[in-house]
Amino acid sequence: MNMLVSVHELLVMECRDVDITKRLDYSSGIAVLGFSLIVYILRTFDVRVEATRVMVSAPVLALVTTHILLKHDCVCAMGVAQLFLWARWAAVSRHPSNWKLCVVVIASGLAMLLEIYDFPPYGGYFDAHSIWHLATVPLTILWWSFIRDDAEFRTSSLLKKSKTKAK
Repeated sequence: MNMLVSVHELLVMECRDVDITKRLDYSSGIAVLGFSLIVYILRTFDVRVEATRVMVSAPVLALVTTHILLKHDCVCAMGVAQLFLWARWAAVSRHPSNWKLCVVVIASGLAMLLEIYDFPPYGGYFDAHSIWHLATVPLTILWWSFIRDDAEFRTSSLLKKSKTKAK
C-alpha cells in the first residue's frame, strides 16, 4: 500500500472521527496492548505450561474485554505499563536486536505525549491524535521486526539447547 495514501486516509479518518470510530480506535489499541502484555509476561518468565499460560492470559483478556464493553479508559495506563515493562526487559536482556526494542520504547513514550497533551487541529488538518497515529506507523514496523528477530533468536537458542542435550 502506498504510504502517502495511508497517511491521507489516516488524516481523513481523524477529521471525520465519530463515536463509533473513536470507540473502535481505542478498543483496538487496548486489544494490542493487552496482547503485548500477555506476550511480555509469557516471554519474560518463559512460561511453557499451558495451564499457566491460560491463568496468566485470562485476567488480561478479562481487563481488555471489560474495557471494550464498558468503555473504561485504561489505554494510557496500560501503554505506560507496557513501556516500563519492556524498558526493564531491554535493560537486563542481552538480546541481539535489543536496540530495536529500545528505539520502540523511547519513541513510543515520546509519541504517547501526543495522546496525553492533546492539541486542536493545526490549520484544520493535523491534531495531536492524528500525528500520534502517523508516528505509530514506523514504530509498528520496527516493533514487528523485533518480534520476528526475537522468534528467530528464541528458536535458534532452543535448537542449540536441544542439540546440546542430545549429545
